[in-house]
Amino acid sequence: MSESGAQLLARLEARRCLKDIEPRLFPEDGGPDQGAVVELFGLEGTGKTELLYHLLCRCVLPEAAGGLEVDVVFVDTDYSLDMLHLVSILDSKLSAALLAGADEAALRSCLSRLLVVHCYSSSQLLLTLHFLETTLSSRPALALILIDSISAFYWVDRCEDGVSYTKQEEKLSRCAELLGRLLRDYRITVFATCHAIRRPAVPSSSSDSERSYLCRSWQRLVTHRLLCSRQKPGNNVAGEGGDDQEQRRHQIFTVHCTTSSSMVKASWSSSFCVTEAGVEFLLESEENKCAARQ
Repeated sequence: MSESGAQLLARLEARRCLKDIEPRLFPEDGGPDQGAVVELFGLEGTGKTELLYHLLCRCVLPEAAGGLEVDVVFVDTDYSLDMLHLVSILDSKLSAALLAGADEAALRSCLSRLLVVHCYSSSQLLLTLHFLETTLSSRPALALILIDSISAFYWVDRCEDGVSYTKQEEKLSRCAELLGRLLRDYRITVFATCHAIRRPAVPSSSSDSERSYLCRSWQRLVTHRLLCSRQKPGNNVAGEGGDDQEQRRHQIFTVHCTTSSSMVKASWSSSFCVTEAGVEFLLESEENKCAARQ
């Protein structure tokens, strides 16, 4: 593939490193470096997409509002992106930073840094990644790709491509290989959600529910893994059939981060709740207080 001199300079130009994208999620000096892939893994309803919204906002917000001011691509394979919710989170964060209501121009500026792409099959995901090479060449400020979710077409591919595991995983393997080249050539960072997928057989141990069965090409790319879970309510819930919004406000989610980076091997856990203003990380004392309300 030939490229112009401008494209070559854009590709080789250093992009923003995202090691500081969220210090409360990653150990000190253990955040994702350029070329890193972070997998958010967990059952449905464990806060994976809300975390993506939080990271997206952190990137597109201006530095004056505590953001990184970089461009982001959101690849929506589940067709679950809630733009109204995302805009509401951005508006809340801008208002909190400016202390006088978010300016419409500031909100538009944030959204101008976001490119949303929808995919309905593994084949279209592969075409999207090919398309992104042109986008990466022309937008040096693009530093992050979010995929929600990388496992969306797992069962469809298995049903369509026969009994051979090699054939079933061929499309995702090609996506992973192309993504690996983009990571190497353009030094971007990728965050991708992955649903908890089990084989049809009964799991041999409880840890099987925490294992990803995606193709090895994808697993080799992953440098950080965020295992997401939802804490079970305590025994002192104030009656059944209570206010759903109130229960949601006090629901605590836990993230356990592990990294297999060649430079750093570490693990870390953090907790958060979801509010109207998005993800709110909890200190240990706050976590205990929320748990007492449940």
